[in-house]
Amino acid sequence: MIHIHQGLVRVSGLFNAVAGAAVVAMMLLTCADVLLRLLRHPIPGAYELVGFLGTLIVSFALALTSLEKGHIAVEILAAKLPARIQFGLDAVASLIGASLFGLIAWQSWIYAADMRQSGEVSVTLTMPIHPFIYGIAAGCALLVLVLLSDGLRAAIRTVKP
Repeated sequence: MIHIHQGLVRVSGLFNAVAGAAVVAMMLLTCADVLLRLLRHPIPGAYELVGFLGTLIVSFALALTSLEKGHIAVEILAAKLPARIQFGLDAVASLIGASLFGLIAWQSWIYAADMRQSGEVSVTLTMPIHPFIYGIAAGCALLVLVLLSDGLRAAIRTVKP
C-alpha cells in the first residue's frame, strides 16, 4: 500500500509540474500579448491558448492538491465526532468523489475521442482540441486513483483501532 501511495505522489508531482509550467506559459503569453497589443500587433490565438492552458492547469493540479489536502473542507460537525467515525466519513467522501471524477474522466475520454474523430479544431489557430480534453480525462483519472487510495486508507483506519 505504501508503494502505491508513493507512486501516486510521484505521478501527481509530475502532473503538478506540468500544471506549473502551464501557469508560467500562460503568464508569459498574456504579458507578451498585452505588450504587443500596445504596439498594435496582438498575438493571434492568445485567448485560445490561455483557455487550453487553463484546462491543463486545473486538471493536472487536482491530484496533488487532493494528496496535500489543499482543498477547502468544512468540518464543523465532523470534528466533534470520534476519530473512527471521522475516518469512516472520509472513506465514504473519497468513494463519492472517486465516483464523480471517474464519471468525468470517462465522459471526457469519450468526448475527446469524438472530437478527434470529427477533426474539430480551434477557430483562430486551427489547433486540435482533443489533446486537451484527453488531458482533462487523465487529470481526473489520476485524481480517482488518489481518492481511492485515500478512501482505502481511511477505511482501514476505521476498522483498525
